Amino acid sequence: MGDEVGVRLQKVLARAGVASRRSAELMIEEGRVEVDGRVVTEFGVRVDPETAVIRVDGARIPPVSANVYLVLNKPRGVVTTMSDPQGRPCITDFVQDRPERLFHIGRLDTDTEGLLLLTNHGEFAHRLAHPSYEVSKTYVAEVDGNLKPAVLRRLLDGVVLEDGPARADTVKIVSNVPGRTLVEMSLHEGRNRIVRRMFDAVGHPVKRLTRTAIGPVRRGNLHTGELRELDHKELGQLLDLVDL
Repeated sequence: MGDEVGVRLQKVLARAGVASRRSAELMIEEGRVEVDGRVVTEFGVRVDPETAVIRVDGARIPPVSANVYLVLNKPRGVVTTMSDPQGRPCITDFVQDRPERLFHIGRLDTDTEGLLLLTNHGEFAHRLAHPSYEVSKTYVAEVDGNLKPAVLRRLLDGVVLEDGPARADTVKIVSNVPGRTLVEMSLHEGRNRIVRRMFDAVGHPVKRLTRTAIGPVRRGNLHTGELRELDHKELGQLLDLVDL
């Protein structure tokens, strides 16, 4: 944070859409802004907008960069690849008008719909997909049969699969109709078809599966097949989760 290089802090905040330049100055004056772990109260501070870790009221403000961070509400039947030799619908069909070279973070089964993150930031993608960072994912599953409390307890305690045990962080019944249950489940697991295999293990096969959240990113009003950029709050929280 030298005085001769970088961009004035209030200008960085204004560029990030946090506030107008004048409002940003007030935030600084009130001690609400932190740069690289230190509260800043003077106006002349300059920062590197690409590397400085800036927080306002404790919330991370993503750095100014050429990277893009998108979320797609993937439809069923779409293959989670950027190209498909068999000519099936794939992720590229939804980002053809984007100039960046994008790749998806993790994957969803072809018959699973819901949220999928796309980016051109390699280290971000690597960390977010890595199990050591334990980014929670939430799913809504329509399963066969009516689940008893003991089944929910088994999912929370852990079930044994062929590649090791797996357990849910949270699980709750959303609705019941005869012969069918709608269940919401969150977990940190990223193994292949993990949700379907867990429900198979407790005797309630999945009929339909949707991923509704990845960490702080929620589906909200994003319709099937729609794409949007992550907002500053979502991106800031994800950057913190993966220590970037």
